[in-house]
Amino acid sequence: MTFHLIDDIPISAIGHAVGHAMATHLVKNAKFCVRTRKDDDDEIDDDEELVIWARRFMLFFHASPVAFGGLTSLNIGNLRFGESDISSILTTCKRLKRMHLYNCDSGDSSTLQVEHANLSELCIVYCGLEQVKLNWLPQLTSIVFDGWIDFQDPLVLGHVPLLESVSLTNVALSFNKMVKLSRFLGSASPRVLKLGFRSEKIWVQPECPTQDLASVFRQLRFVNLVKLPEGYDLTWTMFILEAAPLLKELYMTVWDDLCSMEMDEEKRKKQLYSENKGVEWGLAAADFHHHSLVTLVIFGFESEDYAVDYVRRVMVAAVNLEDVFLYSRLELECGNCQDKKPTRFAWTKRQKISLKKRITAGIESFAIIHSNKTIRADHKAKMLYPKCTHLDTTSG
Repeated sequence: MTFHLIDDIPISAIGHAVGHAMATHLVKNAKFCVRTRKDDDDEIDDDEELVIWARRFMLFFHASPVAFGGLTSLNIGNLRFGESDISSILTTCKRLKRMHLYNCDSGDSSTLQVEHANLSELCIVYCGLEQVKLNWLPQLTSIVFDGWIDFQDPLVLGHVPLLESVSLTNVALSFNKMVKLSRFLGSASPRVLKLGFRSEKIWVQPECPTQDLASVFRQLRFVNLVKLPEGYDLTWTMFILEAAPLLKELYMTVWDDLCSMEMDEEKRKKQLYSENKGVEWGLAAADFHHHSLVTLVIFGFESEDYAVDYVRRVMVAAVNLEDVFLYSRLELECGNCQDKKPTRFAWTKRQKISLKKRITAGIESFAIIHSNKTIRADHKAKMLYPKCTHLDTTSG
């Protein structure tokens, strides 16, 4: 059920009706998607409004203990809770499997501590939290963490033995320190890893192979790097290959999303955006060989030297590579973006042949290079995976 926290809607009656249904019938799955007035607007509620929305939600919560006790999925946004409110919600929602939080916190510099016996999917998007502590989540398999304030230990992983999918996205400013994934992910060993950069500064620190990094990456099968800034050396990503011997698929999107980036030069200076967004990594082993990677997919590929050199480097290292898919950025962009930037993608048959010759010159590889305009459906699906839509009413 999806509904809004508005005075003239008797949401307590909704809670009682759902609670009655749960008490008298065997309900396998139940989802509440609770919206505020501003969910579909660009304008974000101010602090006072967030507090009012949260109080209204908690009144509904306390009036509907049976309904919340039977929920398997809860999707809420634009709420500023009291310090213990989220813990109270988790304690009552004992059957909860999926929880999505959008722009939710407990005030400035707040910490979210999560313990739950059944929660398997947790999405935390734009919540402005200083720190998230996943203390005890024995069934957690997937976490999406999008937007954090402090780059010093923003995520603390406690008991999460089943964690398989991790998605991390943030905008790094010029003063933010880079993050070492060996520390960020701690004791976790995910099979799926998504790292998002929103076309701004790379916030991941390349690392030399260490025991800690090898432990974190030992189970990796799929890596998705999203919205890498255009025009910067991609060699730094090779450290992932070196530390992830079982990696089979590497996806990346190289894209300056002009419609979502801050483009005003004065605002960029004032807000301390970084103009040097790349990262240098000169320690990649020249004779390194990877035996598991079979697929490389690049969205937003442009036939510039830095991109061509990177594909060549991967083809040399990945000795069992089968397919390289190179897609133009055009299908990724809206009409406004297309009007602002020319593309240098190889469109004609002659251009494609020339591109393949540039990539394969002097190297031996059995990989097939596909340079396509239209993105395959399975690639598009994986391009978005893993994802969390904070008000999606179709899942669960």
